[in-house]
Parts: sequence; structure tokens; C-alpha cells
Amino acid sequence: MKSVKRSLVAACATLVVGVLGMAPPATACTRFVYHGAGDEVFTGRSMDYKVDTGTHLWMFPRGMQRNGETGANTLTWTSRHGSVIASAYDFATTDGMNEAGLVANLLWLAESEYPARDSGKPGLSISVWTQYMLDNFATVEEAVKALADEPFTLVSDAAPGEQRLATLHLSLSDASGDSAIIEYIKGKQVIHHSRDYTVMTNSPVFEQQLALESYWRQIGGTVMLPGTNRAADRFARAAFYIDAIPKSTDPVESTASVFSVIRNVSVPYGITTPDQPNISSTRWRTVADQTRKLYYFESALAPNVFWVDLKKIDFNERTGKVRRLDLGQQARTLYAGEANAQFKETKPFRFLGV
Repeated sequence: MKSVKRSLVAACATLVVGVLGMAPPATACTRFVYHGAGDEVFTGRSMDYKVDTGTHLWMFPRGMQRNGETGANTLTWTSRHGSVIASAYDFATTDGMNEAGLVANLLWLAESEYPARDSGKPGLSISVWTQYMLDNFATVEEAVKALADEPFTLVSDAAPGEQRLATLHLSLSDASGDSAIIEYIKGKQVIHHSRDYTVMTNSPVFEQQLALESYWRQIGGTVMLPGTNRAADRFARAAFYIDAIPKSTDPVESTASVFSVIRNVSVPYGITTPDQPNISSTRWRTVADQTRKLYYFESALAPNVFWVDLKKIDFNERTGKVRRLDLGQQARTLYAGEANAQFKETKPFRFLGV
């Protein structure tokens, strides 16, 4: 048994060296799920990017007519669940929680390869991928069962001003604490589904991230933890700290603990080095309290944390309204505490087509 453990650690160490030797990606993020006291569940996430992503928060009611924004033979649906989301440039949903407590987080994965669009299945633009999940599903189990039949072909493209293809993977978590990671590797959909899959960062692919976690568990987080901004290091720190923070019955303490972990794995604002001038900084952080349906938001450029209480939103398809919270340069420091009343009725944005 000892020789097997030594072999596992050696193999994982080799993987760590290989990962750390890779050139760092220009885009990075971290996501984790915290299982607290009783049935308490939180999901924390950081958005790391080299430039401001033009993020605003939106309230979407049920009953919205959607399409996959891929032209002919595009996927169509009517939203079953209302949601609060964080946009990117007001043409994509990158993060959010729906009224059932399902959370979806979109992160960069350089290894992503999407299928060729020749299957005859309706298309879904990657800009709408996160919103599709929030619109249609209440639980991770429900989403995974639906995705098993691969009801659409995911289609990606370069965002405006970018030369590279948007290569992304998606995480889901729900109010029961269930979790899933969805990736496209070599053109094939790969779903990792388990309550134990609580942490996701960027490269390498999730299967290799699990091997990295095994390596660091052998060392122990109180002995040494990697401290750089690389994805593998952030994964190791998040995986250790979410198990190390207390499981308090006080929601204030739980929220503070989750925020402390997502801040720990954030990247300092404006970081740069002579050999790496385009390192991504953490632009904002979200913490979703899936038990109490509270969606917290913290900008790196503002001293305040504010939140949205989904229980107080009218998501009814007849009476609910699309509303936006402006997080532009002049507004980002205005909000503290509950921000529901600060949202303004607005025409919904159109998702980026491909």
C-alpha cells in the first residue's frame, strides 16, 4: 500500500511540474462549492480577466423567449426559471443563480475543443450557454440528465476585439450541494458529476485537476500550499480552505468564511511582471447563498459588498420585468447592502451570435 501511495504521489508530482511549466493563460477564474452546517450551501467564484468585462447585473423573469443565436437551425426555448445574472459586455451570461438555487459559472479552459456543426442538432452559442442552464433547470441532476442526450451543438467564436476562440467550461451547483463540471475535450462533451467535485479553475482539464488535488492532499495544507496565481495553485488552495473553514450555524459567519476563501484565491489587481505583462487580475467576486437565495457581488474596484435577495423578486412571467443594475465606472461604488431596489427596468440585451 505504501508503494502504491508513493507511486501516486510521484505521478501527481510529475503532473504538477508539467502544469507549472506551462505558459500561464491570459484568462483565469476560480469556483468552489462550500457545504456548511446542516443543509447550508454556498458557491463562490472569482472573475479574472486582463481587461474590464463591462459587467452588469440583470434580473430575468420566467417566460422569456430565447434562441441559441446561431442562425439557421438554432435552439429555441422559453425560460422556466427566473434568474439573477452577471453579464459580460451585455452580450453573454458568465455567472448567476436562478430562483430554484441552481448556480452556473462560466470559466476559461484553453484545452476546450467544440464539435463540428454537422450533426443536424440545433446550435447554441457559447454566449448563451450559462443562461440556457439557468433558464431550464432547477437541479444539477436534472441538467445532467438533459445534457446526456446532447440536445444541441455548442458553437463558439471569437469575442469582439479578440483573435482567439472563446474556449470555456461550465460548472453547475444546486441548493442540495450537488455539483457538475461540463467540458468539451477533443470535440466531445465530458460531464463530471459528483457532490465531491467542489472546486474548478482553468487549465488543466478537470480530470487532471483531480490528480493535482490528490498530490496536495498527500502533503497537507498546513505544511505547505502553493501561492502563485496559476490555476493549479489556486485549485489547491481553494480545495484545502473550503474544508478547513468552520461549519458555523451563523449565516453571517458562513458568508464571511466563504468570502475569505474566494479572496484568498483571487489575483491582485493590476499585477504585471516584465515577462508576463498581460496577467489577468480579479475583476469581481460573487458568493451565492443557495440556501437563503442571496447573490452577493464584490467589485475589485469598490470597497463595498452588496447583494440581491432573489426571494423578493417578482419572477412571474406576466408581471415580472427585466431589470439591470448598472455597474459602470460611475456607479460601481454606490451600492452596499441589499440592492434589489436599485435595479432599473431595461430592455434585455441580445446574446452574441455566431
